[in-house]
Amino acid sequence: MTKANELLSVLANAVKAGGGIHTAAELAFMLEAPCDPAFIKFLSDRVKKGQLRRVVKGLYESTLTPPPPNAAIYKIIKKMRSGVLNYISLESQLSYTGDISQVVMDRVTVVTKGRSGVFSTPYGVIEFTHTKKPIEQIAPNLYFDPDIQMYRATTEQAVADLKHCRRNLHMLES
Repeated sequence: MTKANELLSVLANAVKAGGGIHTAAELAFMLEAPCDPAFIKFLSDRVKKGQLRRVVKGLYESTLTPPPPNAAIYKIIKKMRSGVLNYISLESQLSYTGDISQVVMDRVTVVTKGRSGVFSTPYGVIEFTHTKKPIEQIAPNLYFDPDIQMYRATTEQAVADLKHCRRNLHMLES
C-alpha cells in the first residue's frame, strides 16, 4: 500500500473513533513515520492533491472524511490550545444564551489560559482572548456542553469577561 493510500485508511479509521482534525505529529504517529521535513512535505503534497485540507497552520483534515461541520470548529479550538483551559465566552456565549440579540456568525470567541490570537479557518474565525484570572476563580462559573465537548461560561462569567476585556457592553439586553 502506498503512503498516500495508507494515510487515507488511517484518516477513515480516525473518523470512526471520533477524530477528524489532526496535527502533523499525530498523522506521523498514525503512519508510524517520523515527523520530519520530508513528512511535512508529504502532507503538503497531499494538500495539493486534494486529499487533505489545511484548516489552520499545523492542523489538517481529510477531504474525503471531514468532521461534521457543526463540530469541526470546536475540534480545531481544542487542538490549537490543548493542555490549557479554554471556554466559549464573550459575544459567542452571550449570543448562544440570548443575552444579546446579535447572532455571532462565522466567529467563535474563546477565553483561554493560552496565548491570544485570531485565526481564520474554513469553518469560521476563532478569536482567543487570554485571561490572567486564576482557574480557581473561573471554574465555578463554567459548565460543560456535551454537544461541542467544551466548556462554556455562565452568563455572569461571560459578562464579566466582556467587562474585563473592555469590549462593547451596549449590545447587552439588560
